[in-house]
Order: sequence, then structure tokens, then C-alpha cells
Amino acid sequence: MTVIMTILGPLLMGAVFGFLLHRGRVTSCNVIENQFRLRDFTVLKVMGTAIVVGGIGVLLLVDTGNTKYYVKDANMLAVAIGAALFGVGMVVYGYCPGTALGAIATGSVHALVGAFGMIAGAILYALSFDWLKVHVLNVWTLGKVRLPDVTGVPDVAWFAVLAVGAGLFFWWVESTEARQKRS
Repeated sequence: MTVIMTILGPLLMGAVFGFLLHRGRVTSCNVIENQFRLRDFTVLKVMGTAIVVGGIGVLLLVDTGNTKYYVKDANMLAVAIGAALFGVGMVVYGYCPGTALGAIATGSVHALVGAFGMIAGAILYALSFDWLKVHVLNVWTLGKVRLPDVTGVPDVAWFAVLAVGAGLFFWWVESTEARQKRS
């Protein structure tokens, strides 16, 4: 039973996630490109919702003792470079890795071609890892830190601020879009 759930569980969750991405319309490169053009906030709304729902799940799992946090080193230079590469790649490609796989599942050939670029990038990263470890991953490191540990503010308070901020942002986007449709 455990082996079956180890294989089927992630496959089922991935299929549901891909279905929800498709239903949220973020498997369309036009929606993603219009997010960067500040004309369509669907991506932010879908991903914001996923972050808030996932955050509730993680908080509940940790609070009930069913899991614990695994904190990786905060390598800020690597994060900054990775974020820049991810952002440029997303603008040029029109997808992030998750939405690309969802688009491939819907039959998108151009998403499939771009996925080969992601694979090539992963191979280049793996081949250059030793150099990156010395010259990038060890620069501007903060160690295994979390905001609650650094600030003394509990996890639930950080999450509440995130959830309220997301709710206010969603309200602002929806009201702005409604005003634009009326005029």
C-alpha cells in the first residue's frame, strides 16, 4: 500500500494541480505574458491562492506534529541570480515549469519545445555545480534562517500578514478590473 501511495499519490496530486492550473487559465502563454504586461492578473491570483492554501496546509501539518520544517541555507546571491534567470526565462518562454507541463498536457507543441530548454538548463546547472558551489553558493549566505526565527514573530503571524495582504491585493485587483470593464 505504501509503495502504491508513494507512486500514485504524487501522480494524482500532480494531475489535480495541472487540472487546476488549466482551469485557472495559466497554462496559456498569453495569460502569463499579459501578467508581465500588467494587463491580466490571473497568474498572481491563482498563485496567490495556491500559496495561501498551501500555507494553511503546511501550518496545520507542522502544528499537529505530522511534519517539521526542513530549512535550506539562505544563499542570497544564488537566489538573486536564480530569480533573475527564472524571470527572464518566464518572459521569453511564456511559461513557468509547472504551467509548461500543464500546457504540454493540453497539447501545446511550443511548450514542449521550451521544456527541452528547461532540461538543457538543468543539465548545464548540474555540469557546472562544482564551480557554482565555490563561486556563487558560498557568497552572501545567511545559513539556515527563517523570518520567524530572525524576528521572533511566530509563523502564524507571518502567515496571517501574508493571507491578509493577499486578500487585500485580490480585492484591489478585482475592483480595478471591474472599474475598467465598466468604463
